[in-house]
Amino acid sequence: MDQITQAAATAHPLLQGLAGWRILLGSQSPRRVELLRGLGLPFEQQVLPDIDESFPATMPLPEIPAYIAGQKAAAYRGALDERTLLITADTLVFVDDEPLGKPRTREEAAAMLRRLSGRRHWVTTGLVFTTLSQQDSYSDTAAVDFAPLTEADISYYLEHYAPLDKAGAYGIQEWIGYRAIERIEGSFYTVMGLPVHLVSHYLSTFNKTLSSCIHK
Repeated sequence: MDQITQAAATAHPLLQGLAGWRILLGSQSPRRVELLRGLGLPFEQQVLPDIDESFPATMPLPEIPAYIAGQKAAAYRGALDERTLLITADTLVFVDDEPLGKPRTREEAAAMLRRLSGRRHWVTTGLVFTTLSQQDSYSDTAAVDFAPLTEADISYYLEHYAPLDKAGAYGIQEWIGYRAIERIEGSFYTVMGLPVHLVSHYLSTFNKTLSSCIHK
């Protein structure tokens, strides 16, 4: 860690006592980069392609995002050293007891948006923190009510935005969020892809957990 990062870690209230540690975000999501940056944390982003995001067919729906986040953490294991804290996450949309991941085609994206139109759905983000000595897993869920969408709404969104890298084919921070979202029960940032309140809470207690591991 360079002097600038050390200074930031020393000054930041969430990182007191953690100077010399590297926070690694294992994600290709620009939304997660934006949200973690919004906490004012010094961190590095690393992207690995083709991570297995499959899950057991019998797994309870609320457990799937944290399981996939754990799969991502396993893929980044080789990037860890004794002073690295890895953060991985995964977000899924659930409707009709079915998980909606990232659509593969524009037609699939349109079909997802039609299913969400005028209905309530749930968005769960799983969050995993990993070091060489421990791993902690969390999940957070928000309920989202969508207004009815017209075919013109859907076509406009698909034409002007990029739904293929977003669970459920939409980004809450984009036009579709302004147009369609009537109500949210839970964290806006969980729907966006990173429950930053959980990141903040974890980092505020991480130093105590770390100290107990180091002195075993």
